[in-house]
Amino acid sequence: MKRLITPACLVVVCLLVLAEVAARVFFAQDISGRFDYGYNPQAGFAEPADGTVELFRAGGRRFHPQTFKRHRPPGTFRIFVVGDSVPRGPSFRTAYPWFLGDELRRHDIAAESINLAVPGYGPRRCQVVLKKIMEYEPSLIVLHINDTNKWEDEREWRRSQEFKGWHPRHWLMKVFIFRRLYEAKLEKVFWPLVPEAIRLKYAVNDADAQVAAGQDPREIAARIRLAKETAAENVAMLRQQHIPLILVTQCRLAEDPRHGLYLSDHGLDPLGKTLVGPGVFHISMQEVFSRTDFRSHFANFGGHLHKEGHQVLAHAIWEKIELEQAALGLPGAKVAVAGRPPDPPIMAPDPHPASLNPSPGGRASRFQDSGQ
Repeated sequence: MKRLITPACLVVVCLLVLAEVAARVFFAQDISGRFDYGYNPQAGFAEPADGTVELFRAGGRRFHPQTFKRHRPPGTFRIFVVGDSVPRGPSFRTAYPWFLGDELRRHDIAAESINLAVPGYGPRRCQVVLKKIMEYEPSLIVLHINDTNKWEDEREWRRSQEFKGWHPRHWLMKVFIFRRLYEAKLEKVFWPLVPEAIRLKYAVNDADAQVAAGQDPREIAARIRLAKETAAENVAMLRQQHIPLILVTQCRLAEDPRHGLYLSDHGLDPLGKTLVGPGVFHISMQEVFSRTDFRSHFANFGGHLHKEGHQVLAHAIWEKIELEQAALGLPGAKVAVAGRPPDPPIMAPDPHPASLNPSPGGRASRFQDSGQ
């Protein structure tokens, strides 16, 4: 009688076990949240025992690496920027959150400006990040509103729900290598290698479905509706926690055969304006860049900006912060607003009891980064 388990089979199993252990030990950060696809609140956040928070490029959420204190230092104005690839920028130091922090510090404001933007994140996954960072005592949150990533959010949600639980039929997909191969089948990496007969049997692949969704009028209407609903939920949530919010409605380049290039907000600006109220402010990228030679500031039709465009947006947000400094509890700036003398200096809200002394000079060290 033949043996059911041959030496060759044992070798293969052992190699798979070793590969899985090595991946989870030596590439733990890359695997962290990898198959939650952005829906694991903790992915990309590490909280060592020294009281700091480290943002890292996790498999499920590839933040720019940055470090800040879990508890906001007294007298520090802490800004979190949440959004997609537009605020993430070409690199860490050429994105507007970096320029915004520099602008605040040039006006003698102890500030942290932390970039939490992740490419491809739509309203749902941005909301997951938003709920998480409320733990870290923000002075202000800058939230980008865009309607183009709904399809990616829904696709990644479906993926995150696949193979949940430990039913025997899910066991194979608990192995990192097999799960990645399964993913590749849905993506362009592996799809061209599949025989045409099989491709036709499955009709379309992941990328084809994304293009089709982007051209479907019903899908376009649905993603705008989702942007509105999620933005309203976010505003209500932050108001309840008394956290100030700046909504940035994005725009992108569009082209008309008769009039050439122009800026389109896809109907997002009216949404941002309707949400303005106590503690909630609005900035329209369309309005900001319509006052400039916008063609030189945009990198493509998707709304991505060159470095100079990020500098323009950083300055526009600083002007909004300066104008609303009393509502934000911000120290008075040296520069007058609209010809008025600057308000008397006041300290930023203290997140700790008065018995805790601020650091010497009242200034906070810059948050650290470890990569572009």
